[in-house]
Amino acid sequence: MIRSFGIAAASLGAAAVALGAFGAHALRGHIDDAALQVWHTAVEYQFWHGLALLAVAGFAPAHGARWWRASGIAFIAGIVMLCGSLYALALGAPHMVGAVTPLGGIALILGWIMLGIAFRRDFPRV
Repeated sequence: MIRSFGIAAASLGAAAVALGAFGAHALRGHIDDAALQVWHTAVEYQFWHGLALLAVAGFAPAHGARWWRASGIAFIAGIVMLCGSLYALALGAPHMVGAVTPLGGIALILGWIMLGIAFRRDFPRV
């Protein structure tokens, strides 16, 4: 599963760059400035949390990595829910889609907390 997190991190990073470029070039003039800002926020969150997922893939031990796996899953779920809902809202999805956004935020927060637990457990004090 750790290898899968590395692949997912690379894919999410590439997608963040592509979506950022799409927002900056293809969407400008087609959606208003507020929607462009929402799009930009989604790209930023996707990129930063894709990097966090890369850290999970890079630091997690091959076996016995329960907290690392949980953190990676939370990051992926959070990116999909938070960023996905923001992209959809920027493109004019019904406001009801916004109900998913805080769930994604909670998943990302939990991902960071679990990442901290993983580091604390697996890297003893020096």
